[in-house]
Amino acid sequence: MAKFIEVTGAVFVRGTTVFAAQRGAGKNMAGVWEFPGGKIEPGESPEEALAREIREELRVDAVVGDHITTTAYEYDFGTVNLATYFCTLSDDASPTLTEHQDARWVPIDELIDLDWAPADIPAVHLIMEKLG
Repeated sequence: MAKFIEVTGAVFVRGTTVFAAQRGAGKNMAGVWEFPGGKIEPGESPEEALAREIREELRVDAVVGDHITTTAYEYDFGTVNLATYFCTLSDDASPTLTEHQDARWVPIDELIDLDWAPADIPAVHLIMEKLG
């Protein structure tokens, strides 16, 4: 039976740019870009999980806002069910990478140029349509 993994992703918008993070070496899909976030633990809501994961991965507090979309993608290691949310950084904080090898603020019209994790691509298109 395929593994089913519930995860969340944060979409930070600053002006006309969106924050994207590149998966670190040694991880599944190393080098691809994603919206930062992670697995939902038992007993957590997606919003609680996302706030926790952002604190762990980026060392900042985030305010979780509106739900963008939820998509499922079947990888060789299991099916990822990804819920993405618009988020804001508290106190104009600057993210500090703890798990990603790179991150950048990408102009909205250039988002599609990155090599995204497949589960993130539907959200990328929606963000470009909504904000572009």
